[in-house]
Amino acid sequence: MNKKNIPLNERIIFALDVGSPEEAQDWVYKLESHVGFYKVGLQLFLAGWWPVIDWIVKRGHKVMVDLKFFDIPETVQLAVRQLHDRGIAFATVHGNDPIVRAAVAEKNDLKILAVTVLTSFGEEDMREMGVTCTVSDMVLLRAKRALRLGCDGVVASGLEAEHIRKEVGDNLLIVTPGIRPGANLTIPQDDQRRIVTAQDAISNGADYLVVGRPISTAQNPIAIIESMQKEIQNSLL
Repeated sequence: MNKKNIPLNERIIFALDVGSPEEAQDWVYKLESHVGFYKVGLQLFLAGWWPVIDWIVKRGHKVMVDLKFFDIPETVQLAVRQLHDRGIAFATVHGNDPIVRAAVAEKNDLKILAVTVLTSFGEEDMREMGVTCTVSDMVLLRAKRALRLGCDGVVASGLEAEHIRKEVGDNLLIVTPGIRPGANLTIPQDDQRRIVTAQDAISNGADYLVVGRPISTAQNPIAIIESMQKEIQNSLL
């Protein structure tokens, strides 16, 4: 069970997976009464660059820059340096020890999250890549490595969060995508494979939940957020 002192309006990180800064701003205006944390990924970052991030931060909200840095270590280190002094909370990195170590060395005042295994991956995908261990084993291996290398947290499915907590305790933040409302765990059909409810993810040890389409495609996005926040509160009782 996760009882870290995290404000309820920051537990859900809304994924601004949109194609323009204007769309992103519309979503922030619509949700900011309930959500104070937003993810900017590749699509929006390429569409809006720094101004969209600066705008969100200036409104008093937190930002997770989800660019999954993966390159030679020096390039990753220089890329992370570009995030300094912008009020960014989290940034993601994906790669081997030298890559992760380079990101950590340059993190300054932001938190580095190591991506374990994408939630769009299943066991068959691991086999196709020639990996013989299970997804769960790979996630735990990478979580332990992230801790050893000085990362502040990991991005991992709620299905593996409990295993990570048992092995590393509270020494890492766990940020969990692949979240679905409790009544609709199997829908909508999309590319997420390893999914859980908000309540189960927090109960299993997740700190933050990254949620996009279940909110953005809902007829009443605020109602979905309130429902998930109730699930979160229930898991923290």
